[in-house]
Amino acid sequence: MVAKLKFWGWGLEGEGPSERDTRKIGAALGRHFPGETFEPLSVPRIEEIELRAPRVQPPQNLHALLTDDPHERARHSYGRSYRDLVRTFRRDFASPPDWVAFPQNDTQIAALLDWGGSNQIAVIPFGGGSSVVGGVETDVGDAYRGVISLDLTRLDRLLEIDRTSRAARFQAGIYGPALEDTLRPHGLTLRHFPQSFEFSTLGGWIATRAGGHFATRYTHIDDFVESLRIVTPKGVVDTRRLPGSGAGPSPDRMFIGSEGAFGVITEAWMRLQVRPVFRAGASAWFSDFLAGAVAVRALAQSGLEPANCRLLDPAEAAQSAGGSGEESLLVLAFESADHPLDAWLARALELCRDAGARVPEDSVRCGERGDSGRGGAAGAWRNSFISAPYSRDALIALSVLSDTFETAITWDRFESFHRAVSAEVNAAIVRVCGQGTLSCRFTHVYPDGPAPYYTIMAPASRGRELEQWAEIKRAAADAVIQHGGTITHHHAVGRDHRPWYDRQRPAVFAGALRAAKAEFDPSGILNPGVLIDPRTAPR
Repeated sequence: MVAKLKFWGWGLEGEGPSERDTRKIGAALGRHFPGETFEPLSVPRIEEIELRAPRVQPPQNLHALLTDDPHERARHSYGRSYRDLVRTFRRDFASPPDWVAFPQNDTQIAALLDWGGSNQIAVIPFGGGSSVVGGVETDVGDAYRGVISLDLTRLDRLLEIDRTSRAARFQAGIYGPALEDTLRPHGLTLRHFPQSFEFSTLGGWIATRAGGHFATRYTHIDDFVESLRIVTPKGVVDTRRLPGSGAGPSPDRMFIGSEGAFGVITEAWMRLQVRPVFRAGASAWFSDFLAGAVAVRALAQSGLEPANCRLLDPAEAAQSAGGSGEESLLVLAFESADHPLDAWLARALELCRDAGARVPEDSVRCGERGDSGRGGAAGAWRNSFISAPYSRDALIALSVLSDTFETAITWDRFESFHRAVSAEVNAAIVRVCGQGTLSCRFTHVYPDGPAPYYTIMAPASRGRELEQWAEIKRAAADAVIQHGGTITHHHAVGRDHRPWYDRQRPAVFAGALRAAKAEFDPSGILNPGVLIDPRTAPR
């Protein structure tokens, strides 16, 4: 029997913390947050979920592509944000998709879009469903007669490989592990590993401008896209496959990050790399977070381009890497398919020590096929990073407000930005929840600035989780915009970030996006509510 993806949490059914594990986590949280007790909610069962009947009926020629199976409708109602998962634990599926579509080719997608456009039915493109910003939610209001979740995971093949140019053409619904499995026999890799890698798709990465695991150089999926094929309600857009072009604004860039509002990405030619052979890494400890930031800036501006350059503040290091709570940790790693990395690591550690780092000798690993960063503090952090989405299900069951926000800021403003944002969000946490923690790490670093990633954890009042989340989310997003950061570095806009994206985005550019939306999607059916509102909503 093939395991199903959970409709209420992360990963496959049967995976993740057990009820016993969750109770242990609750006991540990009780010690961390004095005066609080944490009893887990029961995990939802599909038999408990009430779903309204489909409001629209498909024509006979599309019926075979669609399902009203309760599990699929529930799973496609939400992404995997904190707000989404709280609602699943509440058994709240007030606005499910009427149907879930599983097309297998462009012709079927075009037919589904034509049906939607002709009948005032919203269509939400859906990859792995791992959005944490409300990007695939099917509550689109009452301006539409119905809503379809358009699941692309049956478009999941490697179609063509060009070993000479080191590129490959994939269908957009392929999951991360399957994509890498197809490339492994060729000695190649896309080398794009977001935290959601196991349960997210290539098309989803492109549509949301996803960030990968690697901290420098190729940080976003944009860097790998060579050309795209997109099915829009007005027709197919096929971009030309080229290593680079100066021929006007790039059509690829119009759709990378468009979150399904302009069209459905069905294929992509992707630039590949040779799989790494040489690895090197180390852990460096700093007296505080800002001292570590000095070292990270030197590394980012050195041209060494480490594959991993994650700086964890003392709270983050204690929580996920076994730190004392007094020091910040820099997880540093290099990879190469071409040359040994001893000199790169040695110079990087010189820069760290110049900034006051303590580098344990047993953390330094270097060599061919070296196991860099898999042991010690770096290994503990990696394991925590991989298991975090599963652990969050347990925290939500325990009514813990556990969420993140991420941004980017230039180096000259980082220190004042970090102090201001931390102060304002900490104040909001105490005001709303009474107590809680805010930690920070760098996920990506550039010569001109870092991408800080903040984690909030606080005891929530059962039954008021969403109201408390909304107040803290508003304080965090207001602080980020007010102090000059971006509302998102790699999590996309979705519906959750729209109010702040609207403030960040130039007004004239918003008009250009509306014009593009009207051209590609005249009926306004594609993922309404993300990025912009349709120029003319259905009546």
